[in-house]
Amino acid sequence: MHSLWVFLALNVVLTVSGMVLVNAAGTVFVRPQIRVTTTFSNFEARIMDHWGGGGGNEFFRISDSKHPFEGRRFGGAKRKEIRGTREFGSGYPYGASNQSTIAGRPFPFGVWPLYWDQNFMNSSEYGPQYDAIRPGGFLVYAPLRTTQEHFNVTENEVYYAIGDRDSLLLIMISYVTWCHVTPAWPSKFDPTSPNSTIKLENVIQYFRASSFALSSPAYSNAFARISYSDTKDSTPLPETMEHSPFRKCVDEVTENALAIVNKPPGPKLAGILLIVFLSTWPFALGALGWTLFGTFYILRATRRWLWSGPFEYLSQLQYRLSYMMRYKLDARNQEMEARRQKTEAIKETRRQELAYEWYP
Repeated sequence: MHSLWVFLALNVVLTVSGMVLVNAAGTVFVRPQIRVTTTFSNFEARIMDHWGGGGGNEFFRISDSKHPFEGRRFGGAKRKEIRGTREFGSGYPYGASNQSTIAGRPFPFGVWPLYWDQNFMNSSEYGPQYDAIRPGGFLVYAPLRTTQEHFNVTENEVYYAIGDRDSLLLIMISYVTWCHVTPAWPSKFDPTSPNSTIKLENVIQYFRASSFALSSPAYSNAFARISYSDTKDSTPLPETMEHSPFRKCVDEVTENALAIVNKPPGPKLAGILLIVFLSTWPFALGALGWTLFGTFYILRATRRWLWSGPFEYLSQLQYRLSYMMRYKLDARNQEMEARRQKTEAIKETRRQELAYEWYP
Protein backbone atom coordinates (compact mmCIF):
# COMPACT_ATOMS: atom_id res chain seq x y z
CA MET A 1 0.00 0.00 0.00
CA HIS A 2 2.86 2.34 0.86
CA SER A 3 4.56 1.80 -2.51
CA LEU A 4 1.27 2.24 -4.35
CA TRP A 5 0.62 5.57 -2.62
CA VAL A 6 4.09 6.88 -3.45
CA PHE A 7 3.66 5.76 -7.06
CA LEU A 8 0.36 7.61 -7.35
CA ALA A 9 1.84 10.69 -5.68
CA LEU A 10 4.77 10.72 -8.08
CA ASN A 11 2.37 10.62 -11.00
CA VAL A 12 0.60 13.67 -9.64
CA VAL A 13 3.94 15.38 -9.03
CA LEU A 14 4.89 14.78 -12.64
CA THR A 15 1.86 16.74 -13.75
CA VAL A 16 2.73 19.53 -11.33
CA SER A 17 6.43 19.83 -12.08
CA GLY A 18 6.99 18.55 -15.58
CA MET A 19 10.66 18.21 -14.66
CA VAL A 20 11.61 14.57 -15.32
CA LEU A 21 15.08 13.09 -15.59
CA VAL A 22 15.82 9.54 -16.74
CA ASN A 23 19.21 7.93 -16.27
CA ALA A 24 20.83 5.29 -18.44
CA ALA A 25 19.25 2.48 -16.44
CA GLY A 26 15.78 3.87 -17.08
CA THR A 27 15.21 5.09 -13.51
CA VAL A 28 12.97 8.15 -13.30
CA PHE A 29 14.08 11.05 -11.10
CA VAL A 30 11.74 13.92 -10.40
CA ARG A 31 12.63 17.44 -9.39
CA PRO A 32 9.31 18.70 -8.00
CA GLN A 33 8.33 22.20 -9.09
CA ILE A 34 5.26 24.44 -9.07
CA ARG A 35 4.62 26.98 -11.81
CA VAL A 36 3.24 30.30 -10.56
CA THR A 37 1.71 32.51 -13.26
CA THR A 38 1.91 36.17 -12.25
CA THR A 39 0.27 37.83 -15.26
CA PHE A 40 -1.91 37.01 -18.24
CA SER A 41 -0.57 39.93 -20.26
CA ASN A 42 2.48 37.91 -21.35
CA PHE A 43 1.95 34.75 -19.26
CA GLU A 44 5.00 35.56 -17.16
CA ALA A 45 5.58 32.90 -14.52
CA ARG A 46 8.03 31.87 -11.84
CA ILE A 47 9.00 28.41 -10.65
CA MET A 48 8.67 27.25 -7.04
CA ASP A 49 11.18 24.57 -6.16
CA HIS A 50 10.77 21.78 -3.62
CA TRP A 51 14.01 21.96 -1.55
CA GLY A 52 14.88 25.12 -3.54
CA GLY A 53 17.10 27.87 -2.16
CA GLY A 54 15.04 30.89 -3.23
CA GLY A 55 16.76 34.26 -3.13
CA GLY A 56 17.53 36.69 -5.91
CA ASN A 57 18.52 40.35 -5.83
CA GLU A 58 15.42 41.70 -7.52
CA PHE A 59 11.80 41.71 -6.43
CA PHE A 60 9.19 41.14 -9.10
CA ARG A 61 5.86 42.91 -9.14
CA ILE A 62 2.68 41.29 -10.36
CA SER A 63 2.02 43.41 -13.45
CA ASP A 64 -1.53 42.71 -14.58
CA SER A 65 -4.34 45.19 -14.01
CA LYS A 66 -6.86 42.35 -13.88
CA HIS A 67 -5.00 40.50 -11.13
CA PRO A 68 -6.46 41.12 -7.63
CA PHE A 69 -2.99 41.79 -6.24
CA GLU A 70 -1.58 43.83 -9.08
CA GLY A 71 1.52 45.80 -8.06
CA ARG A 72 2.53 43.57 -5.13
CA ARG A 73 6.17 42.71 -4.69
CA PHE A 74 6.93 39.11 -5.41
CA GLY A 75 9.82 36.74 -4.59
CA GLY A 76 13.33 37.45 -3.32
CA ALA A 77 13.14 35.59 0.02
CA LYS A 78 15.73 32.95 0.87
CA ARG A 79 15.33 29.47 2.33
CA LYS A 80 16.92 30.53 5.63
CA GLU A 81 14.12 33.11 6.08
CA ILE A 82 11.26 30.64 5.75
CA ARG A 83 10.63 30.07 9.44
CA GLY A 84 8.02 32.11 11.31
CA THR A 85 6.62 31.71 14.84
CA ARG A 86 3.29 30.54 16.31
CA GLU A 87 1.72 33.92 15.55
CA PHE A 88 -0.22 34.48 12.35
CA GLY A 89 1.47 37.14 10.20
CA SER A 90 4.99 36.08 11.16
CA GLY A 91 7.76 34.93 8.85
CA TYR A 92 7.93 37.90 6.47
CA PRO A 93 11.49 38.87 5.51
CA TYR A 94 10.19 42.19 4.16
CA GLY A 95 6.94 44.10 3.66
CA ALA A 96 5.42 43.59 7.14
CA SER A 97 5.83 47.06 8.60
CA ASN A 98 2.15 47.11 9.66
CA GLN A 99 1.94 44.06 11.91
CA SER A 100 -1.67 44.60 12.87
CA THR A 101 -2.94 43.42 9.47
CA ILE A 102 -1.85 40.97 6.83
CA ALA A 103 -3.70 42.75 4.04
CA GLY A 104 -1.66 44.53 1.39
CA ARG A 105 1.52 42.59 2.08
CA PRO A 106 3.89 41.30 -0.62
CA PHE A 107 4.56 37.65 -1.47
CA PRO A 108 8.27 37.12 -0.68
CA PHE A 109 8.10 33.35 -1.17
CA GLY A 110 5.74 33.45 -4.15
CA VAL A 111 2.52 32.33 -2.40
CA TRP A 112 -0.31 33.98 -0.50
CA PRO A 113 -0.79 33.63 3.26
CA LEU A 114 -3.48 31.52 4.85
CA TYR A 115 -6.78 33.07 5.86
CA TRP A 116 -8.80 32.46 9.05
CA ASP A 117 -12.34 32.84 10.27
CA GLN A 118 -13.75 36.16 11.49
CA ASN A 119 -11.48 37.92 9.01
CA PHE A 120 -8.63 37.71 11.50
CA MET A 121 -6.01 40.37 10.70
CA ASN A 122 -7.95 41.13 7.48
CA SER A 123 -6.91 37.74 6.08
CA SER A 124 -10.16 37.39 4.12
CA GLU A 125 -8.36 39.38 1.43
CA TYR A 126 -6.84 36.01 0.46
CA GLY A 127 -10.07 34.07 1.05
CA PRO A 128 -11.89 31.40 -0.94
CA GLN A 129 -13.07 33.89 -3.57
CA TYR A 130 -9.55 33.63 -5.07
CA ASP A 131 -8.97 29.90 -4.62
CA ALA A 132 -9.07 29.42 -8.40
CA ILE A 133 -5.91 31.51 -8.87
CA ARG A 134 -4.14 30.85 -5.55
CA PRO A 135 -0.55 29.75 -6.29
CA GLY A 136 -0.34 26.01 -5.71
CA GLY A 137 -4.13 25.59 -5.62
CA PHE A 138 -6.78 25.89 -2.90
CA LEU A 139 -6.03 25.31 0.78
CA VAL A 140 -5.83 21.72 2.02
CA TYR A 141 -4.74 19.90 5.15
CA ALA A 142 -3.39 16.42 5.80
CA PRO A 143 -2.76 14.40 8.98
CA LEU A 144 0.82 13.47 9.83
CA ARG A 145 1.05 10.21 11.77
CA THR A 146 3.78 7.66 12.29
CA THR A 147 4.18 4.35 14.12
CA GLN A 148 6.04 3.06 17.15
CA GLU A 149 8.29 1.19 14.77
CA HIS A 150 10.12 4.41 13.85
CA PHE A 151 9.45 6.89 16.67
CA ASN A 152 8.55 6.68 20.32
CA VAL A 153 5.13 8.30 19.91
CA THR A 154 1.89 8.06 21.78
CA GLU A 155 -1.18 6.67 20.07
CA ASN A 156 -2.82 10.11 19.83
CA GLU A 157 0.23 12.03 18.60
CA VAL A 158 -0.87 13.48 15.28
CA TYR A 159 -0.05 16.74 13.55
CA TYR A 160 -1.69 18.46 10.62
CA ALA A 161 -0.02 20.30 7.76
CA ILE A 162 -1.97 23.18 6.21
CA GLY A 163 -1.16 24.91 2.94
CA ASP A 164 -1.85 25.08 -0.77
CA ARG A 165 -2.59 21.77 -2.48
CA ASP A 166 0.57 21.43 -4.60
CA SER A 167 2.98 22.40 -1.82
CA LEU A 168 1.40 19.94 0.59
CA LEU A 169 1.32 17.16 -1.96
CA LEU A 170 5.00 17.62 -2.77
CA ILE A 171 6.17 17.85 0.82
CA MET A 172 4.08 14.82 1.82
CA ILE A 173 6.54 12.70 -0.16
CA SER A 174 9.38 14.16 1.90
CA TYR A 175 7.45 13.54 5.13
CA VAL A 176 7.00 9.90 4.12
CA THR A 177 10.63 9.54 3.05
CA TRP A 178 12.38 11.26 5.96
CA CYS A 179 9.94 11.03 8.88
CA HIS A 180 8.15 7.77 8.05
CA VAL A 181 4.80 9.54 7.99
CA THR A 182 1.88 7.30 7.16
CA PRO A 183 0.81 8.42 3.66
CA ALA A 184 -2.45 10.38 3.57
CA TRP A 185 -4.12 12.28 0.76
CA PRO A 186 -4.89 15.93 1.61
CA SER A 187 -8.45 17.18 2.13
CA LYS A 188 -9.83 20.60 1.33
CA PHE A 189 -9.45 23.00 4.22
CA ASP A 190 -12.13 25.55 5.14
CA PRO A 191 -10.81 27.65 8.05
CA THR A 192 -14.12 29.54 8.28
CA SER A 193 -16.17 26.39 8.98
CA PRO A 194 -17.26 25.91 12.62
CA ASN A 195 -16.72 22.17 12.14
CA SER A 196 -13.15 22.54 10.94
CA THR A 197 -10.71 20.02 12.42
CA ILE A 198 -8.01 22.67 12.76
CA LYS A 199 -8.52 26.04 14.42
CA LEU A 200 -6.31 29.12 14.53
CA GLU A 201 -5.44 28.27 18.14
CA ASN A 202 -4.04 24.86 17.14
CA VAL A 203 -1.16 26.16 15.01
CA ILE A 204 2.24 25.29 16.50
CA GLN A 205 4.43 26.77 13.74
CA TYR A 206 4.02 29.04 10.69
CA PHE A 207 6.31 28.90 7.68
CA ARG A 208 6.83 30.76 4.43
CA ALA A 209 5.28 34.12 5.39
CA SER A 210 2.31 32.45 7.12
CA SER A 211 1.31 30.56 3.97
CA PHE A 212 1.98 27.12 5.48
CA ALA A 213 1.47 25.82 9.01
CA LEU A 214 1.87 22.80 11.27
CA SER A 215 -0.84 22.31 13.86
CA SER A 216 -2.06 19.89 16.48
CA PRO A 217 -5.52 19.50 18.09
CA ALA A 218 -3.67 18.73 21.33
CA TYR A 219 -2.33 22.28 21.48
CA SER A 220 -4.25 25.51 22.06
CA ASN A 221 -2.53 28.90 21.93
CA ALA A 222 -4.30 31.34 24.22
CA PHE A 223 -2.63 34.29 22.43
CA ALA A 224 -3.55 33.20 18.89
CA ARG A 225 -6.44 35.68 18.51
CA ILE A 226 -4.32 38.64 19.60
CA SER A 227 -2.86 40.65 16.75
CA TYR A 228 0.82 40.00 16.04
CA SER A 229 1.46 43.72 16.59
CA ASP A 230 0.10 43.52 20.13
CA THR A 231 1.93 40.46 21.42
CA LYS A 232 4.73 38.09 20.50
CA ASP A 233 3.77 35.68 23.28
CA SER A 234 2.38 32.19 22.79
CA THR A 235 1.32 29.31 24.98
CA PRO A 236 4.23 26.87 25.41
CA LEU A 237 3.94 23.47 23.79
CA PRO A 238 3.13 20.50 26.02
CA GLU A 239 6.24 18.80 27.34
CA THR A 240 5.75 15.62 25.30
CA MET A 241 5.16 17.63 22.13
CA GLU A 242 8.09 19.95 22.74
CA HIS A 243 10.56 17.06 22.96
CA SER A 244 8.90 14.74 20.46
CA PRO A 245 11.48 13.46 17.88
CA PHE A 246 8.63 12.96 15.40
CA ARG A 247 7.48 16.58 15.68
CA LYS A 248 11.06 17.82 15.34
CA CYS A 249 11.54 15.69 12.22
CA VAL A 250 8.38 17.04 10.59
CA ASP A 251 9.37 20.58 11.56
CA GLU A 252 12.86 20.28 10.06
CA VAL A 253 11.63 18.71 6.83
CA THR A 254 9.10 21.52 6.43
CA GLU A 255 11.78 24.14 6.96
CA ASN A 256 14.13 22.59 4.41
CA ALA A 257 11.82 21.09 1.78
CA LEU A 258 8.77 23.36 1.51
CA ALA A 259 8.51 24.76 -2.03
CA ILE A 260 9.53 28.42 -2.44
CA VAL A 261 9.92 30.61 -5.50
CA ASN A 262 13.25 30.52 -7.31
CA LYS A 263 15.46 33.52 -7.85
CA PRO A 264 14.93 35.10 -11.28
CA PRO A 265 16.48 33.15 -14.13
CA GLY A 266 19.71 34.61 -15.45
CA PRO A 267 20.43 35.10 -19.16
CA LYS A 268 21.19 31.94 -21.11
CA LEU A 269 24.84 31.23 -21.85
CA ALA A 270 24.11 31.02 -25.56
CA GLY A 271 22.45 34.44 -25.44
CA ILE A 272 25.43 35.97 -23.63
CA LEU A 273 27.84 34.53 -26.19
CA LEU A 274 25.68 35.81 -29.05
CA ILE A 275 25.57 39.33 -27.60
CA VAL A 276 29.33 39.34 -27.06
CA PHE A 277 29.94 38.08 -30.59
CA LEU A 278 27.62 40.64 -32.22
CA SER A 279 29.26 43.50 -30.33
CA THR A 280 32.85 42.41 -31.01
CA TRP A 281 32.64 40.50 -34.30
CA PRO A 282 35.01 42.81 -36.28
CA PHE A 283 37.74 42.37 -33.69
CA ALA A 284 36.99 38.68 -33.36
CA LEU A 285 37.10 38.23 -37.13
CA GLY A 286 40.42 40.10 -37.37
CA ALA A 287 41.89 38.06 -34.52
CA LEU A 288 40.69 34.88 -36.18
CA GLY A 289 42.29 35.91 -39.49
CA TRP A 290 45.63 36.69 -37.90
CA THR A 291 45.49 33.46 -35.94
CA LEU A 292 44.84 31.44 -39.09
CA PHE A 293 47.63 33.28 -40.96
CA GLY A 294 50.12 32.74 -38.16
CA THR A 295 49.19 29.08 -37.90
CA PHE A 296 49.58 28.63 -41.68
CA TYR A 297 52.97 30.38 -41.68
CA ILE A 298 54.28 28.27 -38.80
CA LEU A 299 53.08 25.06 -40.42
CA ARG A 300 54.63 26.02 -43.75
CA ALA A 301 57.98 26.89 -42.17
CA THR A 302 57.93 23.65 -40.22
CA ARG A 303 57.16 21.69 -43.38
CA ARG A 304 60.02 23.36 -45.29
CA TRP A 305 62.45 22.62 -42.51
CA LEU A 306 61.33 19.01 -42.26
CA TRP A 307 61.78 18.48 -46.00
CA SER A 308 64.90 20.59 -46.70
CA GLY A 309 66.52 21.23 -43.36
CA PRO A 310 68.35 17.90 -42.85
CA PHE A 311 69.55 17.73 -46.48
CA GLU A 312 70.80 21.30 -46.39
CA TYR A 313 72.70 20.55 -43.20
CA LEU A 314 74.36 17.48 -44.74
CA SER A 315 75.25 19.45 -47.86
CA GLN A 316 76.89 22.18 -45.84
CA LEU A 317 78.75 19.58 -43.78
CA GLN A 318 80.03 17.90 -46.98
CA TYR A 319 81.14 21.25 -48.41
CA ARG A 320 83.04 22.08 -45.26
CA LEU A 321 84.74 18.70 -45.17
CA SER A 322 85.76 18.89 -48.83
CA TYR A 323 87.02 22.44 -48.37
CA MET A 324 89.12 21.37 -45.41
CA MET A 325 90.52 18.42 -47.38
CA ARG A 326 91.37 20.64 -50.37
CA TYR A 327 93.01 23.19 -48.09
CA LYS A 328 95.19 20.53 -46.44
CA LEU A 329 96.08 19.00 -49.80
CA ASP A 330 97.08 22.37 -51.26
CA ALA A 331 99.20 23.12 -48.21
CA ARG A 332 100.91 19.75 -48.53
CA ASN A 333 101.63 20.35 -52.22
CA GLN A 334 103.04 23.79 -51.52
CA GLU A 335 105.25 22.34 -48.81
CA MET A 336 106.52 19.60 -51.13
CA GLU A 337 107.14 22.14 -53.90
CA ALA A 338 109.13 24.30 -51.50
CA ARG A 339 111.20 21.28 -50.49
CA ARG A 340 111.80 20.38 -54.11
CA GLN A 341 112.94 23.89 -54.96
CA LYS A 342 115.21 23.92 -51.94
CA THR A 343 116.72 20.59 -52.97
CA GLU A 344 117.31 21.84 -56.52
CA ALA A 345 119.01 24.95 -55.19
CA ILE A 346 121.32 22.86 -53.03
CA LYS A 347 122.16 20.65 -55.99
CA GLU A 348 122.88 23.64 -58.19
CA THR A 349 125.15 25.13 -55.56
CA ARG A 350 126.97 21.82 -55.24
CA ARG A 351 127.52 21.58 -59.00
CA GLN A 352 129.02 25.03 -59.09
CA GLU A 353 131.39 24.14 -56.28
CA LEU A 354 132.56 20.98 -58.10
CA ALA A 355 133.07 22.84 -61.32
CA TYR A 356 135.29 25.41 -59.59
CA GLU A 357 137.38 22.66 -58.03
CA TRP A 358 138.04 21.04 -61.42
CA TYR A 359 138.63 24.16 -63.33
CA PRO A 360 140.55 26.61 -61.12
